[in-house]
Amino acid sequence: MKKEPTTRASGTAEATGETDAPVRKTAAKKATGAKKTAGVKKTAAAKKALAAKKPLVAPGKAAAAVKAAPAKSVVKPAGKESRTALVRRARRINRELAEVFPYAHPELDFENPFQLVVATVLSAQTTDLRVNQTTPALFAKYPTPEDLAAADPEEVEEILRPTGFFRAKTKSVIGLSKVLAEDFGGEVPGRLEDLVRLPGVGRKTAFVVLGNAFGRPGITVDTHFQRLVRRWRWTEETDPDKIEAAVGALFPKSDWTDLSHHVIWHGRRICHARKPACGACPIAPLCPAYGEGETDPEKAKKLLKYEKGGLPGQRLKPPQAYLDAGGRPAPPLGAG
Repeated sequence: MKKEPTTRASGTAEATGETDAPVRKTAAKKATGAKKTAGVKKTAAAKKALAAKKPLVAPGKAAAAVKAAPAKSVVKPAGKESRTALVRRARRINRELAEVFPYAHPELDFENPFQLVVATVLSAQTTDLRVNQTTPALFAKYPTPEDLAAADPEEVEEILRPTGFFRAKTKSVIGLSKVLAEDFGGEVPGRLEDLVRLPGVGRKTAFVVLGNAFGRPGITVDTHFQRLVRRWRWTEETDPDKIEAAVGALFPKSDWTDLSHHVIWHGRRICHARKPACGACPIAPLCPAYGEGETDPEKAKKLLKYEKGGLPGQRLKPPQAYLDAGGRPAPPLGAG
């Protein structure tokens, strides 16, 4: 039988066993590379999971803290922020606060527009809680504008005494009740230009009523709102009307009422005037004023107020959504 011819090169390769050596080396390199890649991916995944469990902290104050922030990207406002960047950051803050306070609502107890306008006037220079503890007796005795318009001022003063400035407030609520009874048929008007005609009612009070009694968008520029929007560098204005215009321009009109609730709730519960709870703040990565308050997470938690701190909120009769979220109603007047 005749043998097939064999080339010298192939014969040498077979003799030395080197025919598939390059292939084996290449395969070995690929396997090693795959193991390294898998190891890197596992390590990255583990680091990412660990970071996600750590509390939200603010940027720029400690490098380690920034690395520990959750998956949300850290935004550090520049010294001179462009208009577009400002709008994006402001709207993102509102979205974040909407997640933290999905049940935000007006914290004055009311059952109709008349009760809301009176309660809002009474809330000047005092807390909503104190107003809510006081108005049940007022509305039980004077349920309509006509009733309050004909009331004895001294009797009203005695009821309103706990709210402070009770003489001036008595004059305002009796005065606005007379205007409602005489000029508006005992009904609260649903227009800004009519509301500001009522004694004791300015733009802030009018927007509270429009937004929460009539569903018409408005920005409520109270002391909390003013403080926070300046801390966040949304505006440098100090006049309430100018703040209203500047902030309103950053958001769609449909967002204005809920925006007001989100900002005010955050100011009352976390971003306090004297000592903000920076270490417990959910929007710390977006705040240029981070560090003005307590940055230690454990110490910051002790500064939280109302339901965030395990304390009751400001309404005696809060909405069901608030109760479902773990909120507690405020105690009645005189309760320990």
